[in-house]
Amino acid sequence: MRSILLILGASITAVAAGWWIGHLDGSVSLVVGATTIQAPISVAVVALILLVLLIYVLTRLVATLLHLPGAFRRGGERSRRRRGDRAVTDTLLALAAREPADARREAARATRLLGETPQTLLLTAYAGSISGDEAESEAAFHKLAERKDSAFLGLRGLLRLAIAQGDFSRAAQLARDAEAAHPGAAWLRGERIQLALRTGDWAEALQLTHDDAPKAGFGAAAAEAESDPAVAHRLAKKAWKRDPALPPAAIAYARRLRDGGRERAALDVLKKTWALTPTPDLAEFALAPAPDKLARLNAGAALVGDSHANPESKLLMGRLALEAGRIDEAHRYVDAAQAAGLDQRRVYLLMADIAEAEGNDSAQRDALRGAAMAGPDPAWRCDACGKTLGGWHPACPACHAAGKVKWAVPQMGVVVG
Repeated sequence: MRSILLILGASITAVAAGWWIGHLDGSVSLVVGATTIQAPISVAVVALILLVLLIYVLTRLVATLLHLPGAFRRGGERSRRRRGDRAVTDTLLALAAREPADARREAARATRLLGETPQTLLLTAYAGSISGDEAESEAAFHKLAERKDSAFLGLRGLLRLAIAQGDFSRAAQLARDAEAAHPGAAWLRGERIQLALRTGDWAEALQLTHDDAPKAGFGAAAAEAESDPAVAHRLAKKAWKRDPALPPAAIAYARRLRDGGRERAALDVLKKTWALTPTPDLAEFALAPAPDKLARLNAGAALVGDSHANPESKLLMGRLALEAGRIDEAHRYVDAAQAAGLDQRRVYLLMADIAEAEGNDSAQRDALRGAAMAGPDPAWRCDACGKTLGGWHPACPACHAAGKVKWAVPQMGVVVG
């Protein structure tokens, strides 16, 4: 209805204009040199209108001709964009279908049509990855990492490649760079923690983990690796305060106290931890300054302190008494340890050593037979994977579980150094 009204209005206007022009009186004269052109005013008005229309048409024609190259160029760009978008789609389909050759061909076509955009570089990287061409994939990720608008994508890809290649030190640096490029990525925090465990960067693990993590172990290991004495002392003290039952934390803290000339304070730390978790590591560290075997016996008594009833304390004192030549005393200690429930290989081996010192061959043979049938000695063992380890680690070197290495009687299995 609106179109009809517009056409009707335009027709009425045209008729009215024509009627008005046709009824104009007078004439118009145009003098050019000796020539005079005279026409009715109505004809002159029509000629003027036609002239204006002709000028308008010519102007539009010239403008169109001037813009024609740009139009062709834009048309070509639109066509190239459409073909490039199609190549991107085909690359994605090939990647999804795990068709390496098609993926690389379509990724190359998309790059040729669209240029090295973040999208085409990412597709090239993934196409190279499923093709097994790590060099091509890494080169594309490097180009992404060098661009401000896609640095995170490139660093993430390089991080995955470094992990796949087992280059965990480089992966840890790439993870830090990626977090700087895109702060707040939650998965990166977990990735950095795992890489810190893999590379033994305990200070970073301590900094990145939450309070429910085994921070005492991380702190103890970080203190042992720290070159600055003041920082090492602070880390070790905090680690031991977090978990006084952790022997490595006690040793780390006691070492700093001993280095500072505070031997009595170091012994107090070791005694408190011995009462909670007596281990040979603690004993060896406590006895290290003793100049002779008798001094080691006295140092052992000082370490045991109020924990003398503990079977581990009795076994330690029995070994130290034997070293000091006090065989009867060693007998009493080892018998007390056995009576307290220790039925392990190390008890019988100590009995065999005592019998050898006495010259009692029969008792030595009996003790060695007992050792062959006794239960296993306690050791550092991972609660997560069950591996028996050659020493304590903040994270299991076999399964990388953090805080799971405990001093306990091991199950039968492979010993990991």
